[in-house]
Amino acid sequence: METKEKIAVLMGGTSSEREVSLVSGRNIAEALASLGRYDVTAVDLKSDSLDGMPDGISRVYIALHGGWGENGGVQAALDARKIPYTGPGAMSSQVAMDKIKTKMVLEMKGVPTAAWSLASPGTGASPLPLPVVVKPPREGSSVGISKVSRPEEWAKALDVALAAQGGSGEVLVEEFIPGREMTVGVIDGEALPVLEIVAKSGWYGYDEKYNSSETRYPFYGEDGSKEIPGCPAGKLQKIAIDAYNALGCRGVTRVDFRVSPVGRCYVLELNTSPGFTSHSLVPKAGMKTGLSFAGVCERILQSARHD
Repeated sequence: METKEKIAVLMGGTSSEREVSLVSGRNIAEALASLGRYDVTAVDLKSDSLDGMPDGISRVYIALHGGWGENGGVQAALDARKIPYTGPGAMSSQVAMDKIKTKMVLEMKGVPTAAWSLASPGTGASPLPLPVVVKPPREGSSVGISKVSRPEEWAKALDVALAAQGGSGEVLVEEFIPGREMTVGVIDGEALPVLEIVAKSGWYGYDEKYNSSETRYPFYGEDGSKEIPGCPAGKLQKIAIDAYNALGCRGVTRVDFRVSPVGRCYVLELNTSPGFTSHSLVPKAGMKTGLSFAGVCERILQSARHD
């Protein structure tokens, strides 16, 4: 009888994205197990450590979102054990998890990104002309993010972003780019088809991302999603790969964009552990290439490496 390869899917964790991670992880574990080639163990991490992961694991699929799962912590722990894992290495993960560091690297590498500044407790007004988006720099899943269109909205938005990171530190203030929201998944340096994100309210926040059945995800140039003149899908895919390479990514990463009405593309951020829920975008794009959901998971698993 052929021995199946022992795979662990790490999920849960201690971040504010724990519940989303559990959904992603269960979906991935079930999909990989359905292929019949792997002995899959779903590991719900309750602390920032590999406690609970069984011995004899040959590869790890990281389905942790936020915190230790994306800031380089779990990557460094797996490097120390020389166990291959999905997604970028520890240093790239750390940079991508910090939106401020990401901005600095993108600018240094010449990748287009929206204008930005910083604010801290006591900052009385936006340092950039309105409208702006206020973000805690090390949270994901739209946690703590607000759009500020009027001066009277500033104080609340700053408080919400600061509260998401414990009430102190600096938060990112980013120019709001009018236009459309796009995302491009990249696996092993190859860009997936471009998806557009169409939220009914025009704002893609937490509820629109995970709870709304009205948010649409047409493929760019299809299903009513007309291409913007001067901005073909190939242009977005090339910039996505440039951003991926700028941060030294490997494996799977999702690159999020705003595209102005005249076709100017701005990279907003990179997600090095993208979700695999029913609303998630990388599996949708991967399946567009002809793979099944399980096939997308396996392709990502096959990209597993360690430093």
